[in-house]
Amino acid sequence: MAEAASTASTKARIGDSEFDRDTAVTRRAPGVYDIDLSAGWTIINAVNGGYLLAVLGRALADALPHHDPFTISAHYLTASAPGPAVIRTDVVRTGRTLSTGQASLFQYADDGTEVERIRVLASYGDLDALPDDVRTSAEIPAFPPIDQCFGAGDAPEGAPPVPGSSAITDRLDLKLDPATLGWALGAPSGKGEMRAWFGLADGRDADPLSLLLVVDALPPTAFELGLKGWVPTVELTVHVRSRPAPGPLRVSITTRNLAGGFLEEDAEVWDAEGRLVAQSRQLARVRLS
Repeated sequence: MAEAASTASTKARIGDSEFDRDTAVTRRAPGVYDIDLSAGWTIINAVNGGYLLAVLGRALADALPHHDPFTISAHYLTASAPGPAVIRTDVVRTGRTLSTGQASLFQYADDGTEVERIRVLASYGDLDALPDDVRTSAEIPAFPPIDQCFGAGDAPEGAPPVPGSSAITDRLDLKLDPATLGWALGAPSGKGEMRAWFGLADGRDADPLSLLLVVDALPPTAFELGLKGWVPTVELTVHVRSRPAPGPLRVSITTRNLAGGFLEEDAEVWDAEGRLVAQSRQLARVRLS
């Protein structure tokens, strides 16, 4: 489904796509926004953390004088569910090149009281105003071309169901590196690596806001460590380094340390021109039995 959508002649545009509609917020009052969280971005019964980060990122882009996220750190306090939510933002500081703000997303308990789901602190600026000077030792991840990688509809006959498969897979055009697919065949590599080509199913190109989704959109590295089930995010920090060029993205995620039921995931996102456009680190909880 996702692959067919991405090759359709009616390719969605930035500002007019399912992602844009599902992350759109309505300003109720200065600094206060309403949104109906879409069930289309769920993992099992919870809303994906990257989608939530993009929702909060969009609210902050409206609240702050600068509109591009440079760095955003989120703490996930309770699992979010599809349905109504309110976002409250505060401007912490505004400067000539950077603005800093904080935001929290709330939903409602059965008795009508508000429950805070996620809290973020972020700095925004203008990516187009950054200098072109790049000095890096980072190397673009090497994995097969898209037509030699595998999506949700390419599972071989007899393969077990993908743990945690959900509605979000229909919104994405993911093509996973075969070297990181052992978990889907019952033979995880144990290396804690996940790599994929990334696109949105409707063909919308990436922008700084959607990069907040990208870093949390792949299957968890815990699967390649031989673990199963939901891997909820505790904290996620994303650095957006450049406005991505049109075309598919390369995403590489690695885990070096799992201890005490928690693991870290370090993600890099590279655009079609071979530039490192986003980096992230998250701490996630895993079920060991």
